Amino acid sequence: MKATQTLSDLGQSLWLDNLTRGMLRTGLLQRYIDELSVTGLTSNPTIFDHAIRNGNDFDDEIKTKLAEGKSGEKLFFELALEDLRQAADLFRPVHDRTNGVDGWVSLEVSPLLAHDSKATIAQAKELHASAGRPNLLIKIPGTREGLPAIEDAIFAGVPVNVTLLFSDDQYLAAADAFMRGVERRIEAGLNPDIGSVASIFISRWDVAVAGKVPEALNNQLGVAVAKRAYKAYLRLLSSPRWMRAYNAGARPQRLLWASTGTKDPKASDVLYVKALAAPFTVNTMPEGTLKALAEHGAIGATMPADGGDCEDVLARFAEAGIDVRALSTQLQEEGAKSFTNSWSDLMSVVGSKCALLKRAS
Repeated sequence: MKATQTLSDLGQSLWLDNLTRGMLRTGLLQRYIDELSVTGLTSNPTIFDHAIRNGNDFDDEIKTKLAEGKSGEKLFFELALEDLRQAADLFRPVHDRTNGVDGWVSLEVSPLLAHDSKATIAQAKELHASAGRPNLLIKIPGTREGLPAIEDAIFAGVPVNVTLLFSDDQYLAAADAFMRGVERRIEAGLNPDIGSVASIFISRWDVAVAGKVPEALNNQLGVAVAKRAYKAYLRLLSSPRWMRAYNAGARPQRLLWASTGTKDPKASDVLYVKALAAPFTVNTMPEGTLKALAEHGAIGATMPADGGDCEDVLARFAEAGIDVRALSTQLQEEGAKSFTNSWSDLMSVVGSKCALLKRAS
């Protein structure tokens, strides 16, 4: 049995952190679903940037949309939604079979709206409605400015992938925003069953402290942070507040592990996948990590519900001079800037491609 199937049988969802038009056209994504237990996917601006910059898969559609007078973000979102609709349709059987627990695809709002909650929720509602697929999650950053938009999106019935979380306290703030949206729906007499995941980024922790801690601590910080967050997650799921919501028909927000590709060439290429095996969570992994897991991965024990050795490990990082709370804030701020830069790059690439195609026509 492949390790991908083993992980799925343990109760963790495997999502692919990638989407290309070639995957859809050649049937590769369907093979990942059929053969590697993939039950969802996430996308990001960098993926589309590479496809538009380095290939011509989108050229004909861009020409058509240019003729319709579209450009910039409007043009990009229409391109992205066409691919995500196809992917959502491939995952629809999973979505239906699991009663909406799994089978999701994700698209993020423009990070340029990060400081404008009203504009973020407006775009989230528009994108979800335009997609016309029940299994599309809208990515909203779990930053301080993003929290009101998360609450309002859930209240409006828009499924949300809360992204850009790095620690248990950031996760708890995002979960609270999700629950406020659910509770508002219950109070308003609306169906509170709105899908959501909360995405905690893992490998960036270890990249951030590489060369700053004793070698014995290499590649341990991300997993320790994840264990602490998992402990908080399970405690929250069993809290009276969340149980009251379940009793009213709400669905739990699942914890998702993001950035799970190994960055250290000296470490195992399935380091984070093995360490983050945990029931009722999602691991969204790069294509290379997924293949490595299927080819030579082996799954051992699942994550301990009580956090295991996480506090001892985190204490050793503190002794080495690492302020984990301060670093989590730094990583989130850097992540938000990186998202904005990636988006700006993507819009530049879209603009350049449009200009090139106009000159060629």
